[in-house]
Amino acid sequence: MVDRQITPASKLGGQGDVLSNAARLFREKGFERTSLKEIAEACNMLPGSLYYRYSTKETLLVELMRRGVDLVTAEVGSAYASSDDPVERLRLCINAHLRALLVDSDAVYVLLFEWRALGPEAREDIIELRDQYESLWAGILETMVEQGVIRKNVDGRLLRLIGLGALNWVATWFDPNGAHSLDAIGDLIWQIAMDGVINKGGQA
Repeated sequence: MVDRQITPASKLGGQGDVLSNAARLFREKGFERTSLKEIAEACNMLPGSLYYRYSTKETLLVELMRRGVDLVTAEVGSAYASSDDPVERLRLCINAHLRALLVDSDAVYVLLFEWRALGPEAREDIIELRDQYESLWAGILETMVEQGVIRKNVDGRLLRLIGLGALNWVATWFDPNGAHSLDAIGDLIWQIAMDGVINKGGQA
């Protein structure tokens, strides 16, 4: 149903302040408790101007979620391309996902935690986009298995689901003023993967 090109991270943001402010408000208050009027006020717009562009909150939410998928896909893809070492690639991709989720944009957070607010048709489209992103991770892990980096007795699908679940859950408790930096958390998750699934001895 969804057939579209991934937008590079450098070209995101052409929607002006509307999507950024909507993402911030949806993250702070939740989708259901945020009105289009509040979003218009945050953008210093007349409500009618916002309604002309986005007739419903759901329309805005869908566009915002598309932006989130584009952003996190571009960030992880860029991280993957930045190294030829498969183990280092994994570390870089883990940290790129966390940065996209918690630093670069509220849109990725909204994508992960507000998709249930969508109606059936819009939800189907966004789930398809989310699955496209998860297929990027599936490819990364499958390549590592084929290269003998990840042990062949490890279930790649289960590893992907558990791994992305752990990364996404960081958004519910991470404190930017806390004792651990985002990179330190990402590196610890990577180290757990190293200890648990990486083939260190040459035996799959």
